[in-house]
Amino acid sequence: MRFVEVARDDPLAAPLLAELAVEYANRYGGTPETVAQWLRKTPADEFAPPDGGLLIGLLNGRPVTGGGFCRFDADTAELKRIWTDSRHRRRGHAKALLAELEAHIAARGYRRVYLMTGDRQPEAEALYEASGYTRLAEPLPAEGDIYPIAFIKVLS
Repeated sequence: MRFVEVARDDPLAAPLLAELAVEYANRYGGTPETVAQWLRKTPADEFAPPDGGLLIGLLNGRPVTGGGFCRFDADTAELKRIWTDSRHRRRGHAKALLAELEAHIAARGYRRVYLMTGDRQPEAEALYEASGYTRLAEPLPAEGDIYPIAFIKVLS
C-alpha cells in the first residue's frame, strides 16, 4: 500500500466520495446524489495543507482506501470521509490508513484527533475502538433517527 496526499477534487478521490455516497444513502436514507452534495458541503480547502489533508491508499495504482482531516481547534484535527473500497475490506487497509492519517496529523502539530460516525456503522465503531480511540459519553444532537457517535484520541 502506498499513500498519496491529494486535493478533494483529484480523480483519485472520486471513488472514495462516490462509494461513500452510496453507502451512506443505503444506511441512512436519501439518494446517492443528495448524499454526494452533502459530502461536498465541506469546502475543499479545509482538506488542504496547512490545516488539513486528504490521503488515498493505492494498491497496484488503484485507490482502495482514503480519508481526510481538517482543523477542529488549535490542538485537534477532525477525521472525515474515512473509506475503504467494499471489495477490499477486512484486510487491514483502514487501520493502515488511520495510522498514516495520524502521522500526518501529528506532523502538522495537532495533539488530538476527533471524529464522528453514525450509529448505523458498527464496523467503523469497532475500527476506531481497536485503534485506540475513546468513545465520548456525552450525547450528540440526533438528526431524526440518526445518532452520531464521537470519538477522540490523544496522539503520543
